Amino acid sequence: MMSKPRIPPLGSLRAFEASARLLSFRLAGDELGVTQSAISHRIAELESVLGIKLFERQPRGVSLTDAGTLYYPYMRDAFEKIARGTALISRIGTADDLALETYATFAVRWLIPRLAGFRKVNPSLAIRIGTSQLDWELNIDNCDIGIIHTTRPERMNLHYRLLTKAQMFPVCSPAVAARIDPADARTLSRVPRLALFTSPEDWSIWLEAAGLADNAQAVTLKFDTYLTALQSALDGQGLVVAPDFLVRDDLTAGRLVAPFDISVSQPGAWYLICRKERVGEARIRKFETWLTEQFASHSR
Repeated sequence: MMSKPRIPPLGSLRAFEASARLLSFRLAGDELGVTQSAISHRIAELESVLGIKLFERQPRGVSLTDAGTLYYPYMRDAFEKIARGTALISRIGTADDLALETYATFAVRWLIPRLAGFRKVNPSLAIRIGTSQLDWELNIDNCDIGIIHTTRPERMNLHYRLLTKAQMFPVCSPAVAARIDPADARTLSRVPRLALFTSPEDWSIWLEAAGLADNAQAVTLKFDTYLTALQSALDGQGLVVAPDFLVRDDLTAGRLVAPFDISVSQPGAWYLICRKERVGEARIRKFETWLTEQFASHSR
């Protein structure tokens, strides 16, 4: 049976990782709260254990040897994994809340109006919601779950639960809709067009489905989110293409109107995500079950 390779002292490995990343014993000492001399001593200890030189000492800092360059990515990844694992255990240990991150639009226009239903059946579980105004690369290590829209649900460490594949169509206020003939899509030119500069393909996709030419000059206002674009539509400033579930409540209440009986699939889909190893956690499972039931009931 082969003997297990010896792991050098953790303090020496931490000193090496910081020094290799910063290329400075002094800065590594500042980061780790020890002196430059202590860092130098720990590096010397590590080099003695390994039997190989890791740094070239220079008048203004240090540089990595070939061996140090080869060793550094392993130490960097190891300490990153330790940090992620620590954050994960810390989140699991906080069993009285659920940290969720999503888009501000989704939170304001869909999630928050429905959360009272979840709280009614789960009164002891607090929901902590973090939002972003723009499309962002969600860092799942900073939260328990995320709700995202993506065309590529393929990150290997994540569990993806499909929530909906949305349909998109133009909506506007009743006053603006009165200026449009639903039987004639050409009357679209009679009203200002609102668009998202973060999702510029929305209008072109719908116009192609409607058999109309895309006249980009017809766009009068551009926004960074559906939240602001839909508020502009509610205020009677024009027509905007939006996903169906984000406007369903306003359509039901008559605050918005869909003038044309033409819809098109939004590229990609909406998902609840979490780390794969956390799928079985009770609080995540409760919220995932509730969320998927909400989407299923509103799609009927």
